[in-house]
Amino acid sequence: MSEAKSGIRRPASLRASLAPRAAVLGLSAAMLAPLAAHAQEAELATVKVQDTAIDPNPNAEVGVPYKARTSGDERRTRPIAETPATIQVLTSQAIEDSGMTDLRAILGAQPGVTIGTGENGNAFGDRYIIRGQEARSDVFVDGLRDPGMTTRESFAIEQLEITKGPSSSFAGRGSSGGTINAITKQANTNLNFGSATLAVGSDDHGRATVDVNRTFGDAFALRANALYATEDVPGLSPADRERKGLALSGLYAPSDALSVTVDYYGLRAKDRPDIGTYLVNGSPREDVPAYVQAHDFQTSDVDTFTARVEYRFSDSLRLNNLARYGKSDNAYVVTGTRGATTSVAGPGGAYVSATLSTHQGWQEVEYFADQANLFYETELFGRKHEFVFGLEYTDHKVKNGVFNIRNAGAFNCATGTSATPNNFCIFGANGQPVNGLNTLMNRSIARGTWDSDWGVETLAAYAMDTFDLTDRITVFAGVRADSFDYQMKTQNTSTLAQATYKYSDTLWNGNFGVTYKLNDAGVVYASWASAADVNGGESDVGTSSGYGGLVVFNGVANAKPERSESLELGTKWNLLDERLLLTAAVFQSTKTDVMEGADYTTFGTFNTGENRVRGVEFGASGAVTEKLSLQAGVTFMESEVTKSATPANVGRRLANFSNASASAQVRYQLTESLYFGGAVRYEGKRYGGQPDTAAAYNAAGAYTVPIPAYWVGDLFAAYRLNPSLEARVNVNNVTDEAYYLAAYRGANFLYRGDGRNVRFTLIYDF
Repeated sequence: MSEAKSGIRRPASLRASLAPRAAVLGLSAAMLAPLAAHAQEAELATVKVQDTAIDPNPNAEVGVPYKARTSGDERRTRPIAETPATIQVLTSQAIEDSGMTDLRAILGAQPGVTIGTGENGNAFGDRYIIRGQEARSDVFVDGLRDPGMTTRESFAIEQLEITKGPSSSFAGRGSSGGTINAITKQANTNLNFGSATLAVGSDDHGRATVDVNRTFGDAFALRANALYATEDVPGLSPADRERKGLALSGLYAPSDALSVTVDYYGLRAKDRPDIGTYLVNGSPREDVPAYVQAHDFQTSDVDTFTARVEYRFSDSLRLNNLARYGKSDNAYVVTGTRGATTSVAGPGGAYVSATLSTHQGWQEVEYFADQANLFYETELFGRKHEFVFGLEYTDHKVKNGVFNIRNAGAFNCATGTSATPNNFCIFGANGQPVNGLNTLMNRSIARGTWDSDWGVETLAAYAMDTFDLTDRITVFAGVRADSFDYQMKTQNTSTLAQATYKYSDTLWNGNFGVTYKLNDAGVVYASWASAADVNGGESDVGTSSGYGGLVVFNGVANAKPERSESLELGTKWNLLDERLLLTAAVFQSTKTDVMEGADYTTFGTFNTGENRVRGVEFGASGAVTEKLSLQAGVTFMESEVTKSATPANVGRRLANFSNASASAQVRYQLTESLYFGGAVRYEGKRYGGQPDTAAAYNAAGAYTVPIPAYWVGDLFAAYRLNPSLEARVNVNNVTDEAYYLAAYRGANFLYRGDGRNVRFTLIYDF
């Protein structure tokens, strides 16, 4: 989105220059006439005209494709440049330019965010870690928690916000490392627009999307987004992905005081994921072929219905209410691997191979949430206050279960002390992949019974205030109480013996921040925020306490909530006519009363752990010049376990934690029709292990699950063929780097990142 100076163009030439864009926007010549006339009257002035289609995102910085002005969370009443917190915002244009579509890929490229194992292990779908802390249950959509371990897509996202640091006063339980909030595309009555994309590329890539907004008078509008996409996983075929999505939004605004919006979001995601490789002597084995089995799958079927009502009583008082009902069905049966040496007595003698294993589960999610916010601006003690009073009710239910699986394929190797084949191996005695590798196990799959039935019902109340103490000092403060009832039933899938665990508690959290305005462009700030999570707060792991499941040793009594606190000092500079935002922050987060699990047994140690993360983060987003835009950031952190029931853990770094990470995406508008750019991302070396505790290590004290550091680069370019048609090409992972996103704690497998891929996209505006 470049901004061109039109100088003293005459009305006719100005109309001519605007007409192609106006046609895209649905603006008539009559609507352009006043602008042209104004240009004629002000010949000595410079008139700035936006060179591109109007951005329907109400939070956007006008004319700056990589910068958002405000958060999609209305409770943050000041612009992002004035908010005392690190909030990284990815605009829809930045996401589209990147060529990435799944949230896992998008978020994994951001500094301070790492990816954890999902399809294997205990988590079902996407799993994120922010500033060293689990965030897989801290994903929100339009400010409401999105429970369940689903696969998430970007086709209906207007902007993506990553709030870093504890934020339970906004988010409720959890959020010890931060939150992810997806702001969705909404209907608006301001203009008609439409866009369709069609993409093809390597790895049998195909993707089609439609985004259409239509107004019906001044009071009613409809918006529809649709998606269909399919591809082989780059470099890992026959692993593949398929996405089908539909998002509908209707807005009715009969007056300036009242607006009602009703939405539907649906996604059908179906993957056959190849889990990756494994470690050999501390390094990933790179020659492991894709071993995904023909019957493997990972699916997410998501349906949500949302209603928003806003009523403005006066210029200083308004009420909004957001209600949502959602369901999702998530399931997976996938294949894992690990290195093994075959038995000397086995066929072909002893040789190094890799054995295959099965990992599986299903999940049913059902939830209802209602959030009401009262916004009130008034004067107290001579100061203008921006109050937010809120009530939130949520009822989250997640039932997890298993599949009954029979591997009918014949064993092809012997391991351990066996004299006869007892396992499935990837490599034969000649060191080459075996024939028929992707059908080796020949699975038959039937849905089995449930093993855990999790539910949390919560009623929360909060109050927030923002006020200017002086012309330069602004204060931000908030407090929140979450009163919850927790229940989980467990069932032994063999004996069907059941147990029920219940308890209730109230969590209190707060935030406080102060900004000092240095000048019209810059502020410095200090902030404190807290977070709290409950025993058994992760819905997908039952009583596996080491992964956030319920600690049931001696029941659930006496287990206190896990607590987090963060201190942050920072500065923000809104430069170049507010087109470029530069940020810097130094922070410390401390988590106490950590639940420490003992492997996967029900015997755990609760409230015995403590860890600390310190770091500094720098960010930049917006336009450096009228032609050059960028989104960039770098984070340097260190983590340390400061207290543990296992003394040897103390002093060690956290699992799945990167000391340094960085990313930068730049875009250069060479001409009005042509822009090009690229992105580079770096992730430092990490070590696998259980969340919230030390990375896995051996008796000698050496970390045993290393994940190598990596650099990955991407390129893109786009050319506008005519006012309605644009062509874009993306080349991601240009150097075909072999890189690894995450490791299972036992080093049995490491996720591989996508290989080099090329995408060609046509964008048609109508």
